[in-house]
Amino acid sequence: MSDTETPALATVAELNERIRRAPFHRWLDLSVVEASEGEIVVEMPWREEIVVNPDVGYTHGGILATLVDLVADWAIATTKLGRPFPTVDMRVDYHRPAMKGTLRIRGKVIRLGSTFTTAEAYVEDESGKLLASGRGTYATSTK
Repeated sequence: MSDTETPALATVAELNERIRRAPFHRWLDLSVVEASEGEIVVEMPWREEIVVNPDVGYTHGGILATLVDLVADWAIATTKLGRPFPTVDMRVDYHRPAMKGTLRIRGKVIRLGSTFTTAEAYVEDESGKLLASGRGTYATSTK
Protein backbone atom coordinates (compact mmCIF):
# COMPACT_ATOMS: atom_id res chain seq x y z
CA MET A 1 0.00 0.00 0.00
CA SER A 2 1.35 3.45 -0.88
CA ASP A 3 1.34 6.45 1.46
CA THR A 4 -1.67 7.90 -0.37
CA GLU A 5 -3.88 4.80 -0.12
CA THR A 6 -6.49 4.58 2.61
CA PRO A 7 -6.31 1.41 4.73
CA ALA A 8 -9.21 -1.02 4.31
CA LEU A 9 -12.06 -0.45 6.73
CA ALA A 10 -12.63 -3.14 9.36
CA THR A 11 -15.34 -5.74 8.81
CA VAL A 12 -18.09 -6.46 11.34
CA ALA A 13 -16.24 -9.66 12.32
CA GLU A 14 -12.97 -7.76 12.86
CA LEU A 15 -14.73 -5.06 14.88
CA ASN A 16 -16.41 -7.72 17.04
CA GLU A 17 -13.08 -9.35 17.73
CA ARG A 18 -11.46 -6.03 18.61
CA ILE A 19 -14.28 -4.63 20.77
CA ARG A 20 -14.47 -7.86 22.79
CA ARG A 21 -10.77 -7.71 23.71
CA ALA A 22 -11.64 -5.40 26.62
CA PRO A 23 -12.81 -7.37 29.69
CA PHE A 24 -15.52 -4.78 30.48
CA HIS A 25 -16.91 -5.05 26.94
CA ARG A 26 -16.97 -8.85 27.25
CA TRP A 27 -18.83 -8.52 30.57
CA LEU A 28 -21.37 -6.26 28.85
CA ASP A 29 -21.57 -8.95 26.12
CA LEU A 30 -21.39 -6.41 23.32
CA SER A 31 -21.89 -7.48 19.71
CA VAL A 32 -21.26 -5.36 16.63
CA VAL A 33 -24.17 -6.07 14.28
CA GLU A 34 -23.61 -3.46 11.55
CA ALA A 35 -20.79 -1.18 10.47
CA SER A 36 -20.01 1.16 7.62
CA GLU A 37 -17.64 4.07 7.32
CA GLY A 38 -18.30 6.39 10.27
CA GLU A 39 -21.25 4.38 11.58
CA ILE A 40 -21.72 1.35 13.81
CA VAL A 41 -24.56 -0.55 15.48
CA VAL A 42 -23.88 -2.53 18.65
CA GLU A 43 -26.23 -4.67 20.73
CA MET A 44 -26.11 -5.56 24.41
CA PRO A 45 -28.35 -8.22 25.94
CA TRP A 46 -30.13 -7.54 29.22
CA ARG A 47 -28.17 -8.30 32.40
CA GLU A 48 -29.75 -8.37 35.84
CA GLU A 49 -26.58 -6.75 37.24
CA ILE A 50 -27.31 -3.44 35.46
CA VAL A 51 -30.56 -2.86 37.38
CA VAL A 52 -30.44 0.16 39.72
CA ASN A 53 -33.95 -0.16 41.16
CA PRO A 54 -35.02 -3.78 41.78
CA ASP A 55 -38.62 -2.75 42.54
CA VAL A 56 -39.08 -1.16 39.12
CA GLY A 57 -36.29 -2.94 37.21
CA TYR A 58 -34.74 -0.18 35.15
CA THR A 59 -31.11 0.18 34.08
CA HIS A 60 -28.59 2.40 35.87
CA GLY A 61 -27.93 5.62 33.93
CA GLY A 62 -24.19 5.00 34.14
CA ILE A 63 -24.60 1.94 31.94
CA LEU A 64 -26.48 3.98 29.34
CA ALA A 65 -23.80 6.70 29.47
CA THR A 66 -21.15 4.02 29.05
CA LEU A 67 -22.92 2.67 25.97
CA VAL A 68 -23.20 6.16 24.46
CA ASP A 69 -19.50 6.82 25.07
CA LEU A 70 -18.13 3.53 23.82
CA VAL A 71 -20.34 3.19 20.73
CA ALA A 72 -19.72 6.80 19.65
CA ASP A 73 -16.01 6.09 20.13
CA TRP A 74 -16.17 2.81 18.19
CA ALA A 75 -17.86 4.66 15.31
CA ILE A 76 -14.46 6.36 14.94
CA ALA A 77 -12.86 2.92 14.58
CA THR A 78 -14.92 2.41 11.39
CA THR A 79 -13.13 5.34 9.72
CA LYS A 80 -9.65 5.65 8.25
CA LEU A 81 -8.41 6.28 11.81
CA GLY A 82 -9.17 2.61 12.50
CA ARG A 83 -9.48 2.63 16.29
CA PRO A 84 -11.24 4.29 19.24
CA PHE A 85 -9.64 7.25 21.08
CA PRO A 86 -9.71 8.83 24.57
CA THR A 87 -12.84 10.79 25.48
CA VAL A 88 -12.29 14.51 26.08
CA ASP A 89 -15.88 15.57 26.71
CA MET A 90 -19.30 13.94 26.64
CA ARG A 91 -22.91 14.73 27.34
CA VAL A 92 -25.81 12.33 27.71
CA ASP A 93 -29.55 12.92 27.64
CA TYR A 94 -31.90 10.35 29.18
CA HIS A 95 -35.27 10.03 27.46
CA ARG A 96 -36.97 7.08 29.21
CA PRO A 97 -36.01 4.22 31.54
CA ALA A 98 -34.32 1.20 30.02
CA MET A 99 -36.21 -1.91 31.06
CA LYS A 100 -35.57 -5.60 30.30
CA GLY A 101 -34.60 -6.49 26.75
CA THR A 102 -31.72 -6.16 24.34
CA LEU A 103 -30.31 -2.67 23.98
CA ARG A 104 -29.38 -1.46 20.48
CA ILE A 105 -26.88 1.38 20.22
CA ARG A 106 -26.22 3.32 17.01
CA GLY A 107 -23.06 5.40 16.73
CA LYS A 108 -22.13 7.94 14.09
CA VAL A 109 -19.13 10.20 13.47
CA ILE A 110 -20.25 13.81 13.13
CA ARG A 111 -16.88 15.43 12.39
CA LEU A 112 -13.65 13.55 11.78
CA GLY A 113 -10.69 15.73 12.75
CA SER A 114 -6.95 15.35 13.06
CA THR A 115 -6.96 16.69 16.64
CA PHE A 116 -10.53 16.14 17.86
CA THR A 117 -13.37 14.05 16.48
CA THR A 118 -17.04 14.39 17.40
CA ALA A 119 -19.36 11.40 17.41
CA GLU A 120 -22.82 10.66 18.77
CA ALA A 121 -24.77 7.59 19.84
CA TYR A 122 -28.37 6.61 20.46
CA VAL A 123 -29.47 3.83 22.83
CA GLU A 124 -32.77 2.19 21.88
CA ASP A 125 -34.88 -0.61 23.32
CA GLU A 126 -36.03 -3.67 21.36
CA SER A 127 -39.00 -1.79 19.91
CA GLY A 128 -36.81 1.09 18.69
CA LYS A 129 -37.81 3.58 21.40
CA LEU A 130 -35.06 6.08 22.22
CA LEU A 131 -33.77 5.60 25.78
CA ALA A 132 -30.66 7.80 25.83
CA SER A 133 -28.58 9.83 23.41
CA GLY A 134 -25.35 11.71 23.60
CA ARG A 135 -22.36 13.21 21.91
CA GLY A 136 -18.68 12.95 22.67
CA THR A 137 -15.46 14.62 21.66
CA TYR A 138 -12.47 12.32 21.28
CA ALA A 139 -8.76 13.18 21.21
CA THR A 140 -7.78 11.82 17.80
CA SER A 141 -4.38 13.53 17.93
CA THR A 142 -3.01 10.89 20.35
CA LYS A 143 -0.75 8.31 18.78
